[in-house]
Amino acid sequence: MSGWLSALFDSLDPFCGPVGIFTWLGGTGLISCGDSGWGDEIAFGVKVTISLALATLPVGLLIGFLIALAAQSEEKLLRLAAGIYTTIFRGLPELLTLFIVYYGAQMLIQSVLAFFGYDGRVEINAFVAGLVALAVVFSSYSSEVLLSAFRAIPRGQYEAGDALGLRRGKTMLLIVLPQLIRIALPGMTNLWLILLKDTSYVSVIGLADIVRQTGVAARVSKEAFFFYFLACMLYLVLAMISSFGLGFIERWAKRSEVSR
Repeated sequence: MSGWLSALFDSLDPFCGPVGIFTWLGGTGLISCGDSGWGDEIAFGVKVTISLALATLPVGLLIGFLIALAAQSEEKLLRLAAGIYTTIFRGLPELLTLFIVYYGAQMLIQSVLAFFGYDGRVEINAFVAGLVALAVVFSSYSSEVLLSAFRAIPRGQYEAGDALGLRRGKTMLLIVLPQLIRIALPGMTNLWLILLKDTSYVSVIGLADIVRQTGVAARVSKEAFFFYFLACMLYLVLAMISSFGLGFIERWAKRSEVSR
């Protein structure tokens, strides 16, 4: 069964499958699939980029939602902590945040283990480090978008939930959250496109994304302009597909609005 599933996935591969774009356009050239070209490597880089962005999105949204809740809390310490968090990670360059997570966390874990007598070398997975770094940056920006959306929802919506006898959690889930998604969606669309581009930073810590794979191909083949242009086109295609999909979601989210 596993062999059958593997064959099915290979046949549906949009890059190097029987009807894949590199199969049709590559021929026996630089982006052909197989040993003669770089199609397989670049296709793998695209999959890594998409996987990293999709894995980062829910983590960043969850953290951003919690930060937004803390920012409008009645507890002064929670508001202060949320303000410090967003100030730090919105102020630091994304690349520097990535270095701090990748190298700093590695050193921290090494120090803790050394304290308990373990002297072995510890290495953090580059994908996990990229996910954490991008998630904290994404959450710092998404928290501001969500906080603005929270403030755009009238206070009477919460009072209506109380009048119906709903607990605050159910009021949030059934009344506030649907409106929050609709209001915050345009801002989140922009943040998703920024996140998609920011995944290119992980190439500096060795993760085989689009930029790293095309960079290796450019150095080996001496065709820098071709491969970096190909990288640009791949990011543009991903952005276009994202814009189309997010536009559909936005229209779906607004379906309940009263026509004016």
